[in-house]
Amino acid sequence: MRVKDILNRKGSAVATIDPDASVADAVATLHERRIGAVVVSADDASISGILSERDVVGALATMGPAVLTATVRQIMTAEVLTCEPEDELRSLAITMTDKRFRHMPVVVDGKLAGIVSIGDVVKHRVDELQTEHDQLMDYISSG
Repeated sequence: MRVKDILNRKGSAVATIDPDASVADAVATLHERRIGAVVVSADDASISGILSERDVVGALATMGPAVLTATVRQIMTAEVLTCEPEDELRSLAITMTDKRFRHMPVVVDGKLAGIVSIGDVVKHRVDELQTEHDQLMDYISSG
């Protein structure tokens, strides 16, 4: 299975935020959309970074409540690993697990084209296993 299989199912919409937005605005976006990360982009196409719940918690631990008035640029993760629609889910899952992050933007021709979470990967695999199970049960009961 490939990244495009997940995007075909869930769509390619990505929550983005401007790097100069406040962390308070980013937290509101995370909460309102019930998501764990937002891609940092000034134009909704290029990727400047990613801001996750983990980034916010880490900054809160070091900056205290003042973090809410900081800019996203100040606390975001600037080095973002990305994937492409043709990438294999197995290698994506290994990378995300080894590097200990849960969200990976998808790019096409260097532009933001979607986002995949480890939850998306796990859900896709569970669905595959359920389908295989159902097919085996049908095979066994029909034989």
